[in-house]
Amino acid sequence: MMYTERLQDFKLTGEYMKIRSRNGKSSKASRPSIKRKAACVALCAFSACLLTACGAKTDTAIIVAGSTSVQPFAEILAEEYALVHPDQDVDIQGGGSSAGITAAESGIADIGMSSRALKEAERGLWSVEIAKDSLAIVVNPRNPIENLTMEQVRQIYAAEVTKWSELGGTDSTIHVITREEGSGTRSAFEELVMGMALITPKAIVQDSNGAVKQLVADDPNAIGFVSLGLVDSSIKAMLLGGVAASAENVMNGRYTLYRPFLFVSRGQPEGLSKQFIDFVLSEEGQRVLQMQGLIPARGGEAE
Repeated sequence: MMYTERLQDFKLTGEYMKIRSRNGKSSKASRPSIKRKAACVALCAFSACLLTACGAKTDTAIIVAGSTSVQPFAEILAEEYALVHPDQDVDIQGGGSSAGITAAESGIADIGMSSRALKEAERGLWSVEIAKDSLAIVVNPRNPIENLTMEQVRQIYAAEVTKWSELGGTDSTIHVITREEGSGTRSAFEELVMGMALITPKAIVQDSNGAVKQLVADDPNAIGFVSLGLVDSSIKAMLLGGVAASAENVMNGRYTLYRPFLFVSRGQPEGLSKQFIDFVLSEEGQRVLQMQGLIPARGGEAE
């Protein structure tokens, strides 16, 4: 199917609606009707841009869609790839891991991005790990607490601990920030931290790691979890059991809070999809990911 036709089909699907509506930051103060109107306006505007741009596109273009955790790194990789392949277009979209996997499975996207392992029903897809990513438990830099245990993090997210004073901090209510259902980041956090416990329904739900990061940066009483590669001076990554979140500590086995970053496709990658994946797995592509704070996967080419 031609690139332009797939984008038009993509525009009509529920997965496309999810992908586009999740790209903006959400606001806990917005009323549902306002959110829906804003999403519709943004979707219509973006759809018009896609259709306008598609007029000049050919089959030297692919769609890569899915995890908003993988998305910023994929965008950097696409920019590096374009330096040596200026005649090819790698279109990176967000939407979440589940949406990306579904888009790849249906052929709407050439490559799906996932920040969680594939579920049993998804394992018929072709997949490759492009890197590993540490999850960082983050708080505002003004928070005096530096270290938490994994059990304390679980208790916070299960609302068994609700005040920072219970952990040696100020007498303030903890503002719990989480990702939405279907997010690979949330799935990894639930598996690695929560176990059988449920995240409190009172948690503030955000649709991207960037939105979680911004809320934590703005709120001295907030706690969230994001990709380690997004940590900068605006937020503070907590020590877990006295161990820092770092690539070195993941590789030496001391830090266990990490998840895979995957590319998936409906079948064996071919053409431009294979070329882009080969670039990502090459020494150059892996060096780009490492410079962004990720843990490189083993080198190799898509077979």
